[in-house]
Amino acid sequence: MRAIAVFTRQARKGLVTGSRKRLLAAPPRALAPQSRAFAQPSEPLETTSWEGAVDSVLETLSTPHAKLWENVSTLDVDPEEFPEIRGEASGDITGPEIFHNSPAALLYEHAMKSEKGSHIVSSGALAVLSGKKTGRSPKDKRIVEEDCSKDDIWWGKVNVPVDIASFLTNRERAVDYLNLQEKLYVVDAWAGWEPSFRLPVRVITSRAYHALFMQNMLVPIRPGEEAEFEKQTPFLILNGGSFPCNRFTKGMSSATSVSVSFERGEMVILGTQYAGEMKKGVFTVMMYHMPFMPNRDLPLADRGLPMHASANIGKDNDVSIFFGLSGTGKTTLSTDPLRDLIGDDEHVWTKEGVFNIEGGCYAKTIGLTEEKEPEVYRAIRFGSILENVGFDEASREVDYDDVSRTENTRVSYPLHYIPGARIPATVHHHPKNIILLTCDAFGILPPVSKLTAEQLMYHFISGYTAKVAGTEMGITEPVATFSACFGGPFLALHPNFYAEMLAAKLEKFGANAWLINSGWVGGPYGIGDRCKLKYTRALIDAIHDGTLDKLGETDWETTEVFSLKIPKSSIKGVPLEILRPETAWTSSGQSKEAYLKKASELAGLFNENFKEYADKCTAGVLAAAPKV
Repeated sequence: MRAIAVFTRQARKGLVTGSRKRLLAAPPRALAPQSRAFAQPSEPLETTSWEGAVDSVLETLSTPHAKLWENVSTLDVDPEEFPEIRGEASGDITGPEIFHNSPAALLYEHAMKSEKGSHIVSSGALAVLSGKKTGRSPKDKRIVEEDCSKDDIWWGKVNVPVDIASFLTNRERAVDYLNLQEKLYVVDAWAGWEPSFRLPVRVITSRAYHALFMQNMLVPIRPGEEAEFEKQTPFLILNGGSFPCNRFTKGMSSATSVSVSFERGEMVILGTQYAGEMKKGVFTVMMYHMPFMPNRDLPLADRGLPMHASANIGKDNDVSIFFGLSGTGKTTLSTDPLRDLIGDDEHVWTKEGVFNIEGGCYAKTIGLTEEKEPEVYRAIRFGSILENVGFDEASREVDYDDVSRTENTRVSYPLHYIPGARIPATVHHHPKNIILLTCDAFGILPPVSKLTAEQLMYHFISGYTAKVAGTEMGITEPVATFSACFGGPFLALHPNFYAEMLAAKLEKFGANAWLINSGWVGGPYGIGDRCKLKYTRALIDAIHDGTLDKLGETDWETTEVFSLKIPKSSIKGVPLEILRPETAWTSSGQSKEAYLKKASELAGLFNENFKEYADKCTAGVLAAAPKV
């Protein structure tokens, strides 16, 4: 037994090509849970959805269903490291019934029977509640400090280190909780659409809602891919979120914990039922692995750049990338009836092109109407999940203005629910336009500005936006913030590393760069108004159809303080007083002096934030900073 444990410990420390670490599962032992399989269709369905594909997967997996939980429930540790550990996890109990890659109809049924607050609404979507937590809990995220990754990780407030003993304590707690459930749901799927870059992921959870959510958000295993999936050891997500962590466990800050071990290839969730933790956990894993693929010895431009960004493609194969945090318009603006959607949130830019990490979309629904966002609105149907929304108890009609539970109401739906979505969601074309989206709560940044290469790098590293109400716990109104690379909470490596990769990509492949402010105009939050969506859409159209790119140097003027180039005339019906922040302020009854004072205040925040990254930036990038 000791020899097996020592061998496993050594194997876990092994490396494969590039930087991908070998992710080992525990050897099959202990429990013998029941399992439930579903009938295979008479002929395999070549489909990109879970309808039909799940059944063919069930029948061709070589791992018996009974082993799916056995392979996890026994903790694999080295007795030399933990000599006091004896016996097996959870003791002598009867294992749960396993439901693997289950059809949406079954998950609907189980959710409505067993999960309080789950209902079918009039559109056919499943409305669910995520419990007390209605947003992510970034302060409770932990990364295990391990030899395989400790020299790469960006340690600090984003990636707080925790020791392996605390991680295994949380893992054991999650396994014990899951072992006591009557039913468990297992989702096997891919993170990423590009076969040469994708990673296998296995999710084990006690909630049917979580299983359906991850079946929407990951990329389904298609018929014929099962052997490849099993050949690799999947990254494991143990979601025991309905049960709290022990606050007295070393390194814990609350009853919530989201902890990741890159060496073990596992993530453990306790104390939060918010499904977005699983989605962003997978993204963090991709943020770690992709920059070193296909090989960390390759030039930066030839490796995978993970991006917290949406992407779409036009009829001329012109790809646009939309960087931005939640609430800035990534989903809304990339879902365009004139262009094919690649994805709405997470992508990787390789030497061949761009691929989506996800198999679905996770859109905010506050204030949603069919008129403003028809594609998203119509995607809310059977198979979609509405999270924490309000609805009429009698008619089951959803009220998208109901924020009684949270302002972070969401919908999760498969990518193919959007007409014109690219399936498979990978394109071998490089971006023509890089668009940085921000939600400026100060009302200083213009609705559109053309960026130089140096300004692009400066604003990409800065990642300025506002935390929109409800996106994180405790946020009730917009708060100015800086999130490096427009994805600070999810970065595994130092922001300058991703910035260097972006610079290398731009130098090799080229692209226009733009800054779009979908936030406030005519004054700060509380005085000005948020820029109308129709104006922002018109400006995006002007980028895509070449209207802005065709403007000559004399057609632009430069703003004070931030030195951003803005059009001198109205663009596609967007009034000039909207395009010029200073004019927007004076038109709403405020003075130029008030505008410049607020601009200098915001510039000071930019400059203070950038001190953390300045020592690794070129003189040109530093010169792109606002002038106070």
